[in-house]
Amino acid sequence: MAKQLKLSALDLSVIIEGGNAATAIARTVEIARLAEQLGYERIWLAEHHNMEYIASSATSVLIGHVADKTTQIRVGSGGIMLPNHAPLAIAEQFGTLETLYPGRIDLGLGRAPGTDQLTAMALRRNNLNTAYHFPSDVKELQLYFGNDNSDGRVRAFPGEGLNIPIWILGSSTDSAYLAAEMGLPYAFAAHFAPAQFRTAISIYREHFKPSAQLDKPYVLACVNVIAADTDEEAHVLATSMYRMFLGIVTNTRKPLQPPVPSMDPYWSPDVENAVKQMTACTFIGGAGTLASQLSRFVTETGIDELMTTGNIYDQGARLKSYRILKEVLS
Repeated sequence: MAKQLKLSALDLSVIIEGGNAATAIARTVEIARLAEQLGYERIWLAEHHNMEYIASSATSVLIGHVADKTTQIRVGSGGIMLPNHAPLAIAEQFGTLETLYPGRIDLGLGRAPGTDQLTAMALRRNNLNTAYHFPSDVKELQLYFGNDNSDGRVRAFPGEGLNIPIWILGSSTDSAYLAAEMGLPYAFAAHFAPAQFRTAISIYREHFKPSAQLDKPYVLACVNVIAADTDEEAHVLATSMYRMFLGIVTNTRKPLQPPVPSMDPYWSPDVENAVKQMTACTFIGGAGTLASQLSRFVTETGIDELMTTGNIYDQGARLKSYRILKEVLS
């Protein structure tokens, strides 16, 4: 690679066919331990609700569990959907995590609900206007974590005075302006919403204002990576991921399915087109193919950090994918 690129992982504790929430979380821990061993920078977990086959809904709890099962890798949220929570509660939760695992906790924040509207209403007690408060809620969090709130009527303990990095997550251009204005690092969800990725990071860099946390723009891109010994094997493994996205597009979600020889029996041209649009930032292949594809992607986008997620059914193949990727980027 032309530049020193940090490499990280995203995991949603996806439940596989024949598995359950406990086995999904165990798989996440195993990925975290391997990522730590290989020298990955961080592993993030994502907040989703009312999704039968994703086990990361209580994100703060899961972050604590993964941090406890590892020793060095940074563990954080990719992200906490802040409109679902009172900023004080998140300050206390992440203040506690940082107290337990000092120097290892990241707080990535998103403004999307991470669920459907009805569930969002249940989480927010019928107040769907909280999404409009996102910028002020981020500032409130910064106040709770800072050293300037000692005279405040409301304070976060643990939390106050702790140096917990805040990230802004995005899947559109709106978040780019906010991350730039606040001088915060920017993580883009190109693994499922790639359409505005290049426009968003351009806006972020153009409008960035230095802050106490960050003196220059910092872009993390999350993408799908399926690596294997050969291109052919990788493309077979990727059918599990494509079937997962097919379930999202057609609202027929299932546990993560075993791979199949071909996707042809499973999707129509329209559905295939929709899935391929969602997964446009996906890299599939053996080491040589990935090296070429990722080198071009990193050079074109100038990203500072690559975060990858790999929804592979077989855990051994999944672990191997992370190993191959690390070798490719070393």
